[in-house]
Amino acid sequence: MDYGTLSLALVVLVAVGWVGSAGIQRQVARVERRLDRTERKLDLVLAHLGITEPEAEMPEVHAYLLKGQKIQAIKAYRERTGAGLKEAKEAVERLG
Repeated sequence: MDYGTLSLALVVLVAVGWVGSAGIQRQVARVERRLDRTERKLDLVLAHLGITEPEAEMPEVHAYLLKGQKIQAIKAYRERTGAGLKEAKEAVERLG
């Protein structure tokens, strides 16, 4: 095999990998959008029924808030719940 053929084969492999990766990223984005829509619908149903989700007991988050360390409290909340940054910030603001 000469260098020209080898180079062409390498380019083809990289292109195939890139196209496959883009397809997976589109699928993940589509699933995330569907999950977001589902969560919004569930939130609407819960609000309509007057059901509120109780806040979990998180003494470490409260301890950070008492010290005035809001960023640390948000980090602790995210670690404990797996929440996103916006959700964690809003929850910590409700607690504080």
